[in-house]
Amino acid sequence: MPFNFNQKVKLFHTSLLIIFCCLMFCSCHDRVPNSNFQLSLDDYQDLRSSAYAINSRAVRNLIDSIMRNDKDRHAADLHTRRYYQNKGSLLWITRHGVNSQADSLVTCLRTVADMGFDKRRFYVDAIARDIDRLRDLNLDSADNQINQVIARLEYRLTKAYFRYTMGQNFGFMNPSFVFNRLDTLAPNPYDSSKRPVRFRSLFDVKMAHADDAFYQKAMQMVRCDSVASFLKEVQPKNPFYYQLLEKLKAGGLGKAMRIKILCNMERCRWRQYDNPWQHEKYVVVNIPSFHLMAIDHQDTLSMRIGCGASKTKTPILNSHIKRMELNPQWFVPRSIVLHDMIHRVGNHGYFRARNYYVREVATGKEVDLDRVTRSMLISGAYGIAQRGGKGNALGRIIFRFDNNFSVFLHDTNSKGVFGQEDRGVSHGCIRIEKPYDFAVFLLADKNEKLKEKIYYSMTADSLANKKLVVNNVKVNPQVPLFITYYTLYPLAGGRIAEYSDVYGFDAVIFDMLRKYL
Repeated sequence: MPFNFNQKVKLFHTSLLIIFCCLMFCSCHDRVPNSNFQLSLDDYQDLRSSAYAINSRAVRNLIDSIMRNDKDRHAADLHTRRYYQNKGSLLWITRHGVNSQADSLVTCLRTVADMGFDKRRFYVDAIARDIDRLRDLNLDSADNQINQVIARLEYRLTKAYFRYTMGQNFGFMNPSFVFNRLDTLAPNPYDSSKRPVRFRSLFDVKMAHADDAFYQKAMQMVRCDSVASFLKEVQPKNPFYYQLLEKLKAGGLGKAMRIKILCNMERCRWRQYDNPWQHEKYVVVNIPSFHLMAIDHQDTLSMRIGCGASKTKTPILNSHIKRMELNPQWFVPRSIVLHDMIHRVGNHGYFRARNYYVREVATGKEVDLDRVTRSMLISGAYGIAQRGGKGNALGRIIFRFDNNFSVFLHDTNSKGVFGQEDRGVSHGCIRIEKPYDFAVFLLADKNEKLKEKIYYSMTADSLANKKLVVNNVKVNPQVPLFITYYTLYPLAGGRIAEYSDVYGFDAVIFDMLRKYL
């Protein structure tokens, strides 16, 4: 790069000498003629100082050295190193010194302390000191020579810029990566082969992540003098984030509450493609509160729920409820068959009392219980199902939505669960307290005849009146569903409710945030 600071340095020295001479002249009683009067720049050609001598090759070499010694592994740091490894042009330093974009960034970086982060993780004070050194030419021949300051500033500004913009725009952790490598699946007790460890998927929310296009855009914003607007653009869109931020800034918090706020602020940063506030009618399930809220404009239906136990957690996901199924069959998950039911083979009374039957998976055909063997169930070619109706584990109605976990919202034949404080009781599905009210909520047209059919199909023992029996009801339009995990949750009037970290997810998030604390 063509740096041209030498002339500025000479002028700086010239000014100092002239001022010094003037002061000396004014302070002396004897008026001695000034021999340095009317000096030109040519008179200072012999003045040289290594602290002020700019060398573009030296700057490049120093950046390369900083880059090689940078061992940080955050995604933003990897992109910073990649940029300078590819000999990217300097973003923040011009022939005139540090550009004004750096000032916009530093102003924004100073707010990271309000967000609960350590300013040192973003080099805030170090960057500010080096900007002052360069602009004031407060340099020396030790560790603050001009080439060293320029190299430090350039690299640290980019690294802090990438860290901040990536974190605020997408979150400082990747929940898909972390939560889907958290719980291991129990191995098949009848499989002697040594299969690799498999993980239980716990997170399936479609969301944006920082990719090459994002970093390219971030760099372009520096080049086209748009850093200030870009820093506004990357701020979280979730309104709850700012409510939590104000609570954090107010202070007076205990350690536990401070951690809780930081973790829920991080959840608010995740850039989901779909969000509750984008809809007028939607359903939110918040796992830590064991509650479901169905919102239709200003009307709210609230009810208790039962969720997955700690070993069989309910996954976090977004979807749309598309249909209701009355008196559904329950196809028992294979894990339950292998761990809890296979030893019942041969006990026909157990199967008949619970309306269980064995079916061939490929054809759906029922198999005579006298023919069923343990090896058939172990093979996976056969499974166990429970007939629909009274006593079914799914209750009398199930609410289906697309997902990769085979989990659903449904009624239950064990109503006592809703009286428990800890309602982590299922294998992942969500049991709801008011299934009929929820069914009516989902209907766009509250047709009285259809409501009557749904009620009859959910409550009648024999379903003798076929005219009132309904098996499937389409939800049209489909209703957005958000299965979330917030240990702090916004309530009406600006209040915030606090819940226990039932799955320990706050601890996982906080462990990831420690890199910035």
